[in-house]
Amino acid sequence: MKRIAVLVEDMYQELEVWYPYLRLKEEGCDVLAVGTDRSKSYKSKLGYEIPQELGVKDAAQKDFDAVIIPGGYAPDILRRYPEVNSFVRTMFARGKVVASICHGGWVLASAGILKGRTVTSFFAIKDDMVNAGAEFVDQEVVVDGNLITSRKPEDLPAFMKAVLKALK
Repeated sequence: MKRIAVLVEDMYQELEVWYPYLRLKEEGCDVLAVGTDRSKSYKSKLGYEIPQELGVKDAAQKDFDAVIIPGGYAPDILRRYPEVNSFVRTMFARGKVVASICHGGWVLASAGILKGRTVTSFFAIKDDMVNAGAEFVDQEVVVDGNLITSRKPEDLPAFMKAVLKALK
């Protein structure tokens, strides 16, 4: 059974957390909402709560097959935690699936894993991605090795198809 971390913090984008979370559960994966330990639950941009199931300090990268980094404004909070950046960096270095959508690219930049990679994200953070060393393309999903990126909620079907294919 594949074990997946979905990173969560306040101001997350609802669809970008819940669509992957539930879709991966539907596929039989062990999916955990991994938070910063700042709270027992986190509120979306619209106020929907998701309980933290595991704190990032207790999340051992060796125990996970993938990490999903949703968007909204949560990534701007997530990236402030060295443990989050280290978790993502180590997952990437170990060849595990690292999948980011929308503003999730902020965490990729702070984790230092974008140099020489081809990616996409929400257009507003294109400069951040490029300044972190990535080549930016405007596509619904981009797969560069074990790194999967998408732009926005409307891209979720293509994003999840790519994630599920990478997990096979």
